[in-house]
Formats: sequence, C-alpha cells, structure tokens
Amino acid sequence: MNNIPYKIYLEESEMPKQWYNVRAKMKNKPAPLLNPATHKPMTPEELSPIFCDELIAQELDNDNLYIDIPEEILKFYKMYRPAPLVRAYCLEEKLQTPAKIYYKFEGNNTSGSHKLNSAIAQAYYAKNQGLKGVTTETGAGQWGTALSMACAYLGIDCRVFMVKVSYEQKPFRREVMRTYGASVTPSPSETTEIGRKILAAHPGTGGSLGCAISEAVETALGMDGYRYVLGSVLNQVMLHQSVIGLEAKIAMDKYNIQPDVIIGCAGGGSNLGGLIAPFMGEKLDGTADYRFIAVEPASCPSLTRGKFAYDFCDTGMVTPLAKMYTLGSNFIPAPNHAGGLRYHGMSPTLSQLYADGYMDAISVPQTEVFKAAEEFARVEGILPAPESSHAIKAAIDEALRCKETGEEETILFGLTGTGYFDMVAYEKFHDGKMEDYIPTDEELAASFATLPKTE
Repeated sequence: MNNIPYKIYLEESEMPKQWYNVRAKMKNKPAPLLNPATHKPMTPEELSPIFCDELIAQELDNDNLYIDIPEEILKFYKMYRPAPLVRAYCLEEKLQTPAKIYYKFEGNNTSGSHKLNSAIAQAYYAKNQGLKGVTTETGAGQWGTALSMACAYLGIDCRVFMVKVSYEQKPFRREVMRTYGASVTPSPSETTEIGRKILAAHPGTGGSLGCAISEAVETALGMDGYRYVLGSVLNQVMLHQSVIGLEAKIAMDKYNIQPDVIIGCAGGGSNLGGLIAPFMGEKLDGTADYRFIAVEPASCPSLTRGKFAYDFCDTGMVTPLAKMYTLGSNFIPAPNHAGGLRYHGMSPTLSQLYADGYMDAISVPQTEVFKAAEEFARVEGILPAPESSHAIKAAIDEALRCKETGEEETILFGLTGTGYFDMVAYEKFHDGKMEDYIPTDEELAASFATLPKTE
C-alpha cells in the first residue's frame, strides 16, 4: 500500500473561496435561453419574475471564470465541508484491478447529498433580496431536503413540488422536508392549473421533474414575494456545485494525483458539472487532458438518445427555451428508482460540451446499477443513492476493463449521496421485482415531434 490515505481531508483554510464558471473557458458558449413567445434571448428583466436577481446575473455570466462565494455561504459550508476524497482501496482489492479508484463523497450532511451546496446559495440570495420564500421541484427528494434545510436556517418559506412516484416511494424523505418547515405537494397535483392539465392528459401518471417544475414556476409567479429556484440544469446551479470539483482537484494536487477518467451520474447535470468544472477548464485550454463520462439511466437517456435542440425545461411549457439534449418536454419517463435522474433534458453547458466532443456518455439499466450499488456497499461501507450508483457502475466497469488490459488508470467518480431513504428500491431489487424499462424509438419519436420550432 502506498502513502495515499484512505480519506484525504482538506484543511478548512484550503476550502475554495470562489466558485468556478467553466463557461468562461468555453470557445463555443451554450446557446442563450430564449423567450418562448418571441424566440429572442431572454433579458434579465424578463427573467426577474422567476429568478432572484443575483442568480440571474450568475446564469447569464459567460465571462468571469471565478465568482466570489459570500462569507455567509462559506460559513454555512464549513458545517459540512470540506468533503472527503476517498481512495477506494477495498473496492480495488475486490476487483483485483490495477486501476486506482477515488470518489468524492458528498453525503456527509443531513440532506444526504451534494444538493446543499447550491441550496444554501440560492436561499441566501432570495433572503438577501428581501423575498418571503421560494418554490421548487424535487425528484428523489435530495434537492427538496437540502432546500428546506437552507430555508429553515435563513428563516424563509419553502414550497416543494415532489414528483409523485418519489413522494409515494420515499415518505421519510418527505418527512425530513416537513421537519425543516417545508410544505410538500405530490406532482402533478390539483393545486395548480398546469397540474390539472397534466393529470387530464396523463391520468394516473407518476409525474416527472418537468411536471414538478411547471407547478413550482406557476406557484412562484402567482405569489407576491416568491421566486422559483432549481436544483440542477442551469448555469447558476453548476456554478455553486463547482466546489465539488475544486476540492477534489486541490486534494489530488496535494498528493500529485492526476485522474485519467472522471465519471459522474447525469440527470440534469448539477453534480457532474460541478465535479468536472476545473478539470474541464484545463482540458479546454489544453493544459491537461482527461476523459469525462456522463452516466444516465437507460429509461431516461437524454444525452445518448436525445436531440440537441431548443426545448422547454418543463412539461407545462411555461419556462424559457434552453438548447440542450432533450427527449422532449412531453416525455414522462418510467417510474424507475433513480428519481433525481428522471429529467427529460440536460444542462445546456454540458450539452454543448458533449456536442463539441469534450465528454462521453453512456446509459445503463437500473438492475445493473443496483448490482453495482450492492457490490460497492459491501466493500466500501457506504450505502449509495441510486443516482450515484450509476457512476459506481461505470467506475467498476472501467476498473474491470483495466484488469483485462493491464492499464493502471486513475479513476475519479462522484458519490453524490447516500441511499438510506431509498430502501423501497433496494427491497424491490432484492425481491426480484425491479424491471428495466427502455423507451422505444417510436415513443421517443412521438416526443421529439412536440419539440418547439425556433427557426
């Protein structure tokens, strides 16, 4: 065994003091958000009824590589950051691979995931603007949990629309949100006009993140002193999550470790974008080279089978249009257990990087994901979230490939959170009741036909 510790912790003084905006390094900037009525780029004034003012500035910033983290947010971060970078020695030994495997663990906080990194930032800017509260959507519940914690800490109201299938599968996640004072509504619901329309069109649906976004936006627009905040997809979220990649890079640099491949699960893109940000910056300016792999569920394969086109970010078609890899805003994925990855689109930033060839993508069925999750849990001692387990599956496959070829690759992946609220999913897997659903070409074609025409 070499001198690399099992867990690499940074000193508090080594924590990043700025977020990293990878867009500043991109030659091909992501296409602008479009007004769905005019098909012209959205202005700050047009976005202001939906988002907080400072978050709008971050969303539209293509030029500033570093953005200062306010002292109040840094103070909150210090309650659970720096997060450890872990050498997976036990997994390496189990696999008998020459590869070196590291994971950045983001589950060391009460929310159980990386989502708290952006939740506290968005709640802080809402409070600073003098708002009464915020609305949001949540899939598996990690984002809703994180936001409810942040809002409770800052003393503002939090209203969460939770994808109905997750609301029913994960009652304890819902109760954590309520413990922190949030109201939680299963989506689609009868409480909004858009929710009622979706239920009429799709009776009995388990919902999707796109549905929940629509309801959260409608609610925010209808209430004085409220704004909508979101847990993934847009640049503002990717920016806040860059603390993951910055910490990982600082830790690896301390021990002269350079990853060959960096792997993250991909739903909307928040954790993957945050993990790869500083590494991607080096790849973009030619100072280093890395292979990046986005791993998505086969049931919701936006990068691997989607179209790179302008689309609505929500099912109700009330949000701005974003150019991204999408399955169509009308696409409602099967009720698989990786709730946080059940989104029809992908971050415009990551979509542009993928389109330009800087990143690879694969999709995997959920039974294979849970096999990998179980194998990891048995040797590394952490029960991973279903979302994170997509990255684990890809990391194991990469390590086994190295075993066959003899390559001594260094693998870094993001372990975005824990799976202790996902035991219904683990139960179905163990009982043999979990099914793999993969949409047909015909289903996707029908959804693609609904894409808005912008030219």
